[in-house]
Amino acid sequence: MSRPRLRSVSKLPRIGIQLPEVERDVRWPEYVAMARTAERVGFDSVWVGDHLLYRGDGRPERGPWEAWTTLAGIAAVTERVELGPLVACTGFHAPAMLAKQATTVDEISGGRLVLALGAGWNEVEFGAFGFPFDRRASRFEESFGVIRRLIAGERVTFRGEHVRLDDAVLLPAPARRPRLMVGSTGPRVLAAALPHVDAWNTWFDWYGNSPDGFAARTAEIDEIAQRVGRDPAEIERSACLLVALDATTRERPDDPTAPPITGPPSAIGEAILSMGAAGAHEVILVVDPISEASIETLGEILAVGSA
Repeated sequence: MSRPRLRSVSKLPRIGIQLPEVERDVRWPEYVAMARTAERVGFDSVWVGDHLLYRGDGRPERGPWEAWTTLAGIAAVTERVELGPLVACTGFHAPAMLAKQATTVDEISGGRLVLALGAGWNEVEFGAFGFPFDRRASRFEESFGVIRRLIAGERVTFRGEHVRLDDAVLLPAPARRPRLMVGSTGPRVLAAALPHVDAWNTWFDWYGNSPDGFAARTAEIDEIAQRVGRDPAEIERSACLLVALDATTRERPDDPTAPPITGPPSAIGEAILSMGAAGAHEVILVVDPISEASIETLGEILAVGSA
């Protein structure tokens, strides 16, 4: 069996993996096992989705565990991997509380959190849980500005249309400012975030799950960054990549606009290398099916474990 020794390749993207969200019901012991396995076999990061409820899409009603509680638990049972929400919806929390949650998880993890933020998109969960869905870009702009200042250690007083703070400060003081990532394709959200973030992330369906598609789309990010006065080279690019390990046990519905990477084991390694060549500094694998066994297999196939 061909197993590309990816860790010996120069300019290899960092490789992360998303843990289950709503593919099936997953209980905490399985999350622990998967996170520890990902760390043991050599993945660079583990991620959890930040959603509340899915319904009305022709599939059974379903929802994941709350993201920040899950991240705190993962932080406590791992030692090396970075971790983060993919991505945290600013509309689900008062922004100062979101900053407080993030820096607490960063403290628990020993400085391993990537604070990835977005405006949200799934109207069903906003309505079901009582969060306003209107003017999401405007709300994000205010929330993001507050969050980035608080996690940097500033005292913040702010009077906006959606957000109001009176001398807010995070205490105990954060040990560091977590890495900031934006996960969005919306022009206003990107214009607000790109001047300040360390990285930008995209889901696989936005670029067709292909290196060529990613290269074309990331050029659009370059243009927005330049327009808001940020050097595009200063912003790392993070891409979610859909991988199907077993065609007979699929957990995700087919998306003809973004077919998964399939084929022999070497195809997954080649796809990651191609994504790196297309400009991705990080590739986060969205695995179908996602299980401890899948993570173990990917550790062998991709040779992300120790030689």
